[in-house]
Amino acid sequence: MDRPAGFFEGTEMPTAGWWEALWPAPRNVLIAVGISSDMEVVDLCSGDGWFTLEIAKLAHNVIAIDIDPELLKLAQARLIENKVTNCIFVVGDAYDLGKLLGHPAHFVFMANAFHGVPDKPRLARAVRGALKPAGRFAIVNWHQRPREETTVLGEPRGPRTELRMSPKQTIDAVEPGGLKFIRQVDLPPYHYAAVFSPLPS
Repeated sequence: MDRPAGFFEGTEMPTAGWWEALWPAPRNVLIAVGISSDMEVVDLCSGDGWFTLEIAKLAHNVIAIDIDPELLKLAQARLIENKVTNCIFVVGDAYDLGKLLGHPAHFVFMANAFHGVPDKPRLARAVRGALKPAGRFAIVNWHQRPREETTVLGEPRGPRTELRMSPKQTIDAVEPGGLKFIRQVDLPPYHYAAVFSPLPS
């Protein structure tokens, strides 16, 4: 099946099994980047909902956004199976985040997708416009290591080596969009998170 128009490069969902092996404790990732129970959180490019479920368990309210309606159906089924109901599922392009939300959110979380965004400053501007003044944007990225070195269940995994971004490359791509880097979180074995806050308008 063809990918939807606007699908970011190198962001396909993994085969069953290794996602769980790579992220056995997704809640710990969410707490580390600063998500808390009083927040409305956007899970941007949410995919099949591996992080969405844990965000919904942790946060007050969640809006899961993905361009692929089939992946959103899988995410919705995951939450229904776990009897979690505080999530809205929205099919749409990440660049249109402000229009898709209609109101500012406390937190935008994006995991394993930013490396494939063609126009990263444009996406950062969209996120900036969708955040409350004290909001946060967390990007979870693969470290800039050769793909053959990032093995999961004995096989190389993750995006192609040339798509991977160092923390500095991520910061340099995001800050022109009106966001300020505030901290980096190490997420072993292969990831880091860069956390940003919106600059004053």
